[in-house]
Amino acid sequence: MITNKERYFEPDGTIRPEALENNPWLRILYEGEELYWNAERIGNMAEKHQNHALAYTLRTLDILDSKHVITQENYDLIRTVLCWSETAKGGTKQERLRWQKRGYPLVIHNEASARIYADHVFVKDQDTDPVCILIRTHGLAGQFIRGECRMASSRPLALLRKSRNEQEFLELITVLNECIIRAVSEDIWTSVQKHVRAFAGMVWTDVYREYFPQERLRRLLPHSAYPTEDTRRFFAEEIFPKYDLWYFESALGSFGCEGAAKFCRMALSAVNEQTRHLVFKPLADELYYDLEGRKHINTYKQRIIERWLEDPSTYSQHVRAVIECHGSLVTIGVRFTPVCEKLIDFCVEAERSGLLTYEKSITMLYDMFGFRRDAFDRLNNEEQYLKTMNAADTSTKKDLPEYVTGDRILDVGSGGGVLLDKLDARWPDKTIIGTDISQNVIEVLEKKKQSEKHSWSVCVHNFTDSVFAPSVDTVIFSSILHEIYSYTETPQGRFNIASVEKALHNAAASLNSGGRIVIRDGIKTPGNARLGIRFKTAEGMEFFKRFMQDFHGMDAMDETQRTVSADDDTNTVVTDINYGREFLYTYTWGAASFAHECQECFGYYTLPEYTEALEAAGLHVIRAESFLEPGYEEHLSPLVELFDPDTGDAVRFPDSNCILIAEK
Repeated sequence: MITNKERYFEPDGTIRPEALENNPWLRILYEGEELYWNAERIGNMAEKHQNHALAYTLRTLDILDSKHVITQENYDLIRTVLCWSETAKGGTKQERLRWQKRGYPLVIHNEASARIYADHVFVKDQDTDPVCILIRTHGLAGQFIRGECRMASSRPLALLRKSRNEQEFLELITVLNECIIRAVSEDIWTSVQKHVRAFAGMVWTDVYREYFPQERLRRLLPHSAYPTEDTRRFFAEEIFPKYDLWYFESALGSFGCEGAAKFCRMALSAVNEQTRHLVFKPLADELYYDLEGRKHINTYKQRIIERWLEDPSTYSQHVRAVIECHGSLVTIGVRFTPVCEKLIDFCVEAERSGLLTYEKSITMLYDMFGFRRDAFDRLNNEEQYLKTMNAADTSTKKDLPEYVTGDRILDVGSGGGVLLDKLDARWPDKTIIGTDISQNVIEVLEKKKQSEKHSWSVCVHNFTDSVFAPSVDTVIFSSILHEIYSYTETPQGRFNIASVEKALHNAAASLNSGGRIVIRDGIKTPGNARLGIRFKTAEGMEFFKRFMQDFHGMDAMDETQRTVSADDDTNTVVTDINYGREFLYTYTWGAASFAHECQECFGYYTLPEYTEALEAAGLHVIRAESFLEPGYEEHLSPLVELFDPDTGDAVRFPDSNCILIAEK
């Protein structure tokens, strides 16, 4: 089957002149000077500069052409609709200015596209013309399924029933929406196709069932924590019966139900009797940036907006709402002050550099303005950090549920929540509790619990401060004790082993009789052997020099032990085995995470020292073993060679991790 791109374009990518001349919709899309983009549908910000509207339209036509069992009348009608439905996203600047002067709501592209089509073919009555009706309702099935619009907004489709029997009508609506949705994502179409058929059936029978407000809110913000009663009532009474919502989840998903309600209340200040649409695209466009070639929420902007939503009177000096009314729609965005814009730009560039000094500057600046959530808010790269922490299927984390005992299980430092999920799956009848010292992490976990329907619970708690109550049967420290050691501030500074001892004592005091502490963490190599590292690239040597400058987890070690020798010509260093081990397992994370990882000392106890500390807390160790975590050697071998400095012989990577089980 010839594709529509092959039909209209030459093999070298240029468009055929006759294609432009004979297809006005194609010209409008091809000559678009203000490229339309939807933050929700792109993977990185560079894609903003691609002609998404044209590429998407051609995909919809290809899907239609693959539908062999369809009446010719429906095929012709659907093809015309698909050709014109995205035209409001195209056009020259002069054309777009003319459309705006005529009052075409370009941001509501289905309504504007219907008017553009009517102009070109001289439609007399847009309210009864089948193509205009279908363009105007184009995409509303998907938006209804997502909770963005009311089922009642699709009422104009009922006019098409008069000239079709039930089977033809259902085919028309279902195939049209299949083209629309599959062109976005095959996976999305697979998940919603039964809902699309139900939508078509409601239009045919004229039974416009709306979602219950609670269900619609869940569909709009699937990753948000449960809303308050006041928020549910607000959406049920003031928003859902009156307005369709555009770009809602992509703009407001990071702010939860309560933040979304605050933005909607602002929008209501500008509505009038004509308003039918609340459009959050300006806000969505503002929130994203590129990191390592991928689109991410700009956490720096997010934190500023969060503070402003909490305390508008104080933070209005940094950010303000931009709300405009245009006929039937109200648009909602934000504008930052020049000071904030420069602060955000600095933070983004600092993050990309991976330098620890910049990371500290980011923290200091955001604390100065009061933008950080708490002392444990990582700000930059937290999304990637939590994603990496969730990679349990390829690590020894997956085995930890087998070591628990009793009915109440506590996961300390739950991070992305993967161990909570593993525990819940393995022990569905037990009480699973997750803790973290970061309020930000707890909020993310609450959203995860809500959207994925988990039964575990989470709360803020720090074992260096207090015992956990009520008592539990198992406490799991999975890659968390080294963070307690590395980040806890004491009168003697960080990297104080007394912090780990205190956490273990408080954890032991939180156990019921017969309870267990399960530890999976870094391990310190016994003795003071030396390790040779030969880098396979000059960049590796530079990374080691950065590490020496910024890593302070082993400052007590004599400097001559840290680097016995270094040779830039052969990219070789000789160092203490534990210093080398800390470097190697920081090196695996790469430059993007260096600013975080170089602040942590992964190995703080040898196995005998672990045993001694647990026994001092009143526990009996029943298992203690060290090992090299799967993946480290595979990742590092292309980058380094390890050797014995005395013999020159190759040596294995030192053990990275350990598992200990101790009972009360």
